[in-house]
Amino acid sequence: MIFSTLSLLTLVSAAFAAPAPAATEEYVAPPTGFNITSVGVIGTGCPPGTSYALVSDDNSALTAVFSQFYAFAGPGVAISDGRKACRLTLGVKVPQGFSFSVNTLEHAGFYQLDQGVAGSQGSYYYFQGEINEATARKTYEGPVLGKDYTNKVDFDSAVYSPCGKDTVLNFGSDVRVNNANNKNGFGAIGTDSIQFRQTLHLSWKAC
Repeated sequence: MIFSTLSLLTLVSAAFAAPAPAATEEYVAPPTGFNITSVGVIGTGCPPGTSYALVSDDNSALTAVFSQFYAFAGPGVAISDGRKACRLTLGVKVPQGFSFSVNTLEHAGFYQLDQGVAGSQGSYYYFQGEINEATARKTYEGPVLGKDYTNKVDFDSAVYSPCGKDTVLNFGSDVRVNNANNKNGFGAIGTDSIQFRQTLHLSWKAC
């Protein structure tokens, strides 16, 4: 991909000039040399030793895997159990001449919601030292008998890493369950019998 903004001003007369063409953005195939150099984990949804992150073979995605990331609500359940959160701090090596963003997030897990009970998953990411942040959220409504699920959500904006520089990607996520509309209802969302997985699909550009 060649990422460029083409500006062409053609003089028509002393008083008129043709407008510049619209900016274009093209994407390139994931480059080689991208990898995770360090992982930091903190949060109520990811106790030590219960999560890890990896890069896909083709460098098109980052996947975070959790074994104890879940929230639930119901009679006798503590309010604090209704929301769990986790933040991953990923040191990443970025090849020179390239930059990446996260365009979609794929969730995979398990949920069960009684009538009147709602659940949701929210995520955000930003690069260390940068001011821009992208967010995404998916909401679920009961009734849903226990089932595994996989879905994709788009982030609300594209935030790119610094050009050709190793950086730190901060990725945060939370899961929530709310039974305010049915105090006798139960709900849970998060890990299935094995894991709760979140895959960040990447877009690459030359810079």
